[in-house]
Amino acid sequence: MANTILVGAQWGDEGKGKIIDVLTGNADVVVRSQGGNNAGHTVIHGGKKFVLHLIPSGILRARKICVIGNGVVIDPIALVREIDVLRGLGVKAGKNLLISDCAHLVLPYHRALDEQRELRKGHVKIGTTKRGIGPAYGDKAARTGLRIADLMQPELFSKKLNAKMRENNSILKALGAKPISFAKVNADFLDAGERLKPFVANTVVYLHEALKAGKEILFEGAQGTFLDIDHGTYPYVTSSNTTAGGACTGSGVPPHRMDRVLGVMKAYTTRVGEGSLPTEDAELADMLHEMGREFGATTGRARRCGWFDAVATHYATMINGIDEIAITNLDGLDTVDPIKVCVGYKLDGKKLEVPPSDSAQLTRCEPVYEELPGWKRSTERVRKVSDLPKEARDYVNKIAEWTGARLTIISVGPSRGQTLIL
Repeated sequence: MANTILVGAQWGDEGKGKIIDVLTGNADVVVRSQGGNNAGHTVIHGGKKFVLHLIPSGILRARKICVIGNGVVIDPIALVREIDVLRGLGVKAGKNLLISDCAHLVLPYHRALDEQRELRKGHVKIGTTKRGIGPAYGDKAARTGLRIADLMQPELFSKKLNAKMRENNSILKALGAKPISFAKVNADFLDAGERLKPFVANTVVYLHEALKAGKEILFEGAQGTFLDIDHGTYPYVTSSNTTAGGACTGSGVPPHRMDRVLGVMKAYTTRVGEGSLPTEDAELADMLHEMGREFGATTGRARRCGWFDAVATHYATMINGIDEIAITNLDGLDTVDPIKVCVGYKLDGKKLEVPPSDSAQLTRCEPVYEELPGWKRSTERVRKVSDLPKEARDYVNKIAEWTGARLTIISVGPSRGQTLIL
């Protein structure tokens, strides 16, 4: 498999957790390099459902090393809770998990600020998960953030935290919010730090040693291309680089050591929160929701749904350098006929072949559709590509053609066994 970056090629929630879990069978190390516990990767295995927010999905496989890189922002309380939940489900979390000492911390005042800022945006709100991710990355960019390395030094951490708490409590008070207790946060975080201490390491050194030893590394992206802070539908984006480049900066592994980029995309399109979704279709969304599909793993919110957007995924292929694609949730279209695919946009009478950079313009874009015949029968029990209905094979091949990358994986359900490898 060599060293692989896995990215979402849409607006997140593409099924990356399931695909990572499948690919991990051939990897030695799995790395999470950006985002925080605003991400939610769902994996179903052995009849159990696992929802992972900070820990790489590779934790569910024996003899795999999982790394939380320097580019991730970590809520230590949430991470300890996630470790405890996994252990309660029989999943080992010990020497197989490493946490970068350079990763920044998400603190309670980040969450409070996130909520207050979102409340004040009214109808132009971003749709944040209110987990404090944006304010934590803001502190990182302002060079005032606290890191895991600080948490490993209790006296230093308490001193830095006290200064930050005074500053942020003043801001919260001005916003009409309640101040946060320094004593409680300090005690809770120091307790969490003691729990996390055995996992903390210089992960850059570890990863380079793994490269030298010929280990195969899988980089697990969170969110999706169009939530990237630089390349997404700004301002309705997350606060990190969700595209392939973020795997390098968020892990310390240089670009020339990456061998391939795998883009994950649904057979249709979804989005959680605010912002443009050109192919959004209420009837398709209602159908998927009635099937019990498309509810956020982190927030539980119903996802907005639309037809497959080949304009967006082609652009995602350009940005990320996607070599191969994995198409998930094909079974979600088993009853749909015909199936629409957006192959262009119209804006003010002009046809566009790439999405406009301005969100207001993207909102005004009208999708140009082609229709393909549906297959009108279940694909959930299909285990070989050759056994897929011809219409389903034609559909995924057309997606690959429009996207501009080689199709290598098709998923027809949430479990490992419902994965077709080309």
